Amino acid sequence: MSLSPLAQRILTAAVLIAALLPAFLLLPKGFGRALISVFVLGAAWEWAAFVGWRAPLQRLGYVATVAALLVAVRLVVPATVPVAAVAVVALGWWTVAFVLILYFPVAIGRAAAWFAGLLVMIPAWASLVAVLDTPVHGRKLLLVLLAIVWAADVGAYFAGRRFGRVKLAPQVSPGKTWEGVIGGLALATAAVMAGAAQLGQAVMLAVPLGLSVAAVSVVGDLTVSVFKRNAGLKDSGSIFPGHGGVLDRVDSVTAAAPLYLLAAGWLGWLGS
Repeated sequence: MSLSPLAQRILTAAVLIAALLPAFLLLPKGFGRALISVFVLGAAWEWAAFVGWRAPLQRLGYVATVAALLVAVRLVVPATVPVAAVAVVALGWWTVAFVLILYFPVAIGRAAAWFAGLLVMIPAWASLVAVLDTPVHGRKLLLVLLAIVWAADVGAYFAGRRFGRVKLAPQVSPGKTWEGVIGGLALATAAVMAGAAQLGQAVMLAVPLGLSVAAVSVVGDLTVSVFKRNAGLKDSGSIFPGHGGVLDRVDSVTAAAPLYLLAAGWLGWLGS
């Protein structure tokens, strides 16, 4: 008997959480960095299809490019370039992406899609690694970020199914609604308040952080949908039953991570 799409989605999410939580909490941080890199490189493999590259060698070439840039970033950030500067550049890109969403459908050329993929993945990787490498509570800080994004996704999914009426971006993602966004923001707020309490931080000051990070995570989700539609694809992949590909799982995180890094720094969560 086959599982329903919702059951597949829940089961896959449960397996991922059961695997990721112990990995980030208990294993050395080097393993966490490697795990983040695996997800980013998996996303690069799928993004290559947005460029129009379907052949394995073409995709591997794009993955190799991203991998080389990750190594380069690791060498210069933060030794030469502060990670906050990388995050600011990323926010500039996500502003452009928001405009793309507003004006979609727009034609996106191969070169633009190629470069956009780098702007999506490289700053996200740098931000996630920087959060994890925070000397005090680095692991917890990363999990708070993931909790915000996952809560926004779960809240939007179920609120949208139950109450969804007003379409959010019908040209980009017909299934998403404003009611879903509100549900996602509400659950993300609860998640960040719980996370702030665990970190020993002011709970109410964390609310704007949670709302802003959850909101930009929606932009990340919609941006990947823009590139999928531009490339004529329904899903970025099929590795996760009920969810799609790697990009379908990390799209929200790629947008949320740079803003979270900056906001957590402003609030003093990252220490001195």
